[in-house]
Amino acid sequence: MFQKIKNYLHKKIFKIVKDFEVLEEKKSWWRFISKPNINIHHTFAPQDVNIFKGNEGEFGNIIIGETFFVRDYCRISVLPGATLNIGKGVFFNNYSSINCLNSITIGDNSIFGEGVKIYDHNHKYGFIPDFSVHKNDYTKAPVIIGKNCWIGSNTVILKGVEIGDNCIIGAGCVIHKSVPANTIIKNSQNLIPESLQK
Repeated sequence: MFQKIKNYLHKKIFKIVKDFEVLEEKKSWWRFISKPNINIHHTFAPQDVNIFKGNEGEFGNIIIGETFFVRDYCRISVLPGATLNIGKGVFFNNYSSINCLNSITIGDNSIFGEGVKIYDHNHKYGFIPDFSVHKNDYTKAPVIIGKNCWIGSNTVILKGVEIGDNCIIGAGCVIHKSVPANTIIKNSQNLIPESLQK
């Protein structure tokens, strides 16, 4: 009898703690989306503020359309002064990240495989008097990804790149120059013109 009471109390306490944690997570999310520069559609999932990273609690402009979904271990970094604009129906698979110091735009219905990384900046570097890489100084340029794109797993998209609508980027590509619409890119970034509108 004592064991049953003990088990009951244990379950009850566990539920109270869990409910409190869920409530705190919801409050954190509400505080986050109430910021004037954050405009995230209510269908975003999962509604976890820990996905987002800013600078000491401050963020740039974040605009996210309906039914944007990210899987596990994704990170979205939007530092103050930067702008992230994501259309509707966008999907990011596990371990992907968006790193925004300038401007990143993603069109409607684009999907991203596991481990995709998007950067709109590089560390500044120089050779005079000696080679050096600056830890906190960057060169920046906008990244634009069109509508209906499929970006394969472990692709890296670098600053200044524009990917047109209806593109397929094969797994493992490093995209360092712009890609015209209706194009398939394989690992070597050879262009394979292909009308996807047949």
